[in-house]
Amino acid sequence: MPRYYFHTHIGDDVVVDPDGRDLSSPDAAWAAAQILARQLLQGADSDPQLLRAVLFVEDQTGEIVLEFPLTEALGIEPLSDPPDGTWH
Repeated sequence: MPRYYFHTHIGDDVVVDPDGRDLSSPDAAWAAAQILARQLLQGADSDPQLLRAVLFVEDQTGEIVLEFPLTEALGIEPLSDPPDGTWH
């Protein structure tokens, strides 16, 4: 069974998934990314930067098989950068 790694990119910061998950297919990785995105977005009230985060899903060879903006799990467009550099 293939292994997939879910790396979270928030601006220039990257949270690397060192362990990955064994999943049956890229479709299963997409479903797992959607669940993970919803879990991460539960903290968006305290960190609005999460609304700009993207999950990059790699297979075991290091190939990116999926880019999943967290906001896709909500069915909304990602936030653009605020004009003055801050969100209030």
